[in-house]
Amino acid sequence: MGDSQRKPRWWSGGVCSAIAVTTTHPLDLVKVQLQTAVDKAPVSVIVSNIFKKAGILGFYSGISASWFRQLTYTTTRFALYEWGKQFVDANNVSAKVQLATFAGIVGGIVGVPGDVVTVRLQNDIKMPPEKRRGYKHVFDGLYRIQKEEGVRSLFRGTVPAVTRAVLLTIGTNAAYDQVKQILKGTIELKDGLPLHFLTSSIAGCIGTLLTQPIDVIKTRYMNAKPGEFSGIGAVVVSIAKQGPFAFYKGFIPALLRVSPNTIITFMLYEQARIRFGYLPEEEKKKSS
Repeated sequence: MGDSQRKPRWWSGGVCSAIAVTTTHPLDLVKVQLQTAVDKAPVSVIVSNIFKKAGILGFYSGISASWFRQLTYTTTRFALYEWGKQFVDANNVSAKVQLATFAGIVGGIVGVPGDVVTVRLQNDIKMPPEKRRGYKHVFDGLYRIQKEEGVRSLFRGTVPAVTRAVLLTIGTNAAYDQVKQILKGTIELKDGLPLHFLTSSIAGCIGTLLTQPIDVIKTRYMNAKPGEFSGIGAVVVSIAKQGPFAFYKGFIPALLRVSPNTIITFMLYEQARIRFGYLPEEEKKKSS
């Protein structure tokens, strides 16, 4: 058996994604501020305001929450998806989508608390000092939310978060597997860096297109003050009043973030699989 047969370790997805998000966090910060803005503001103005208020380090506001989220949310999604692949036919697209749906649901639920803190930390920097929540880091945010607003607030926006996680897992993990399989069979690319780069680039575009509208809804709801919206429906109505394109607010920063993030994550993931992964036969021998 060669490297192409090696299976990734359960932790690979979360660790690789945490590394990737470190490089793309500034773009995610800009995207969140675009999505939470009621008035239209050019990207250049948002970038300028962040720099004026906090300098270069301001672009890394909320990075601890982003790391925490990837190590919980992405670890769960990737681990469950890879574990489930042994039970589905590699040529069955429908089965892959169903598996990605399951992994996305569980991962989405696990990742909601980290997501809530991430959104709030990233949005805090644009607020006047007297209106900022002032969380010091992810664990301070988790503690203060449950203390000041109740445990339920840690799961604010669970429905859109889980929906997004499902669409993202379908649009990246399942799409990555399928596109990789097609490219290997049609243009006969070997299992190496060029294939991994091309496949992850396509998966990143698919993932962004699928998730952007629900991401806008999720971000707006998670960032809301208690009582600001009566529910998800009220958020949708509020966004819709700004026009249909409001659901794609922050699309360019999202695409610029998700695509590189997906490329980096999957290329690192493939290298982690090759270097630290295992062969199924080896695991059987160890357990026997």
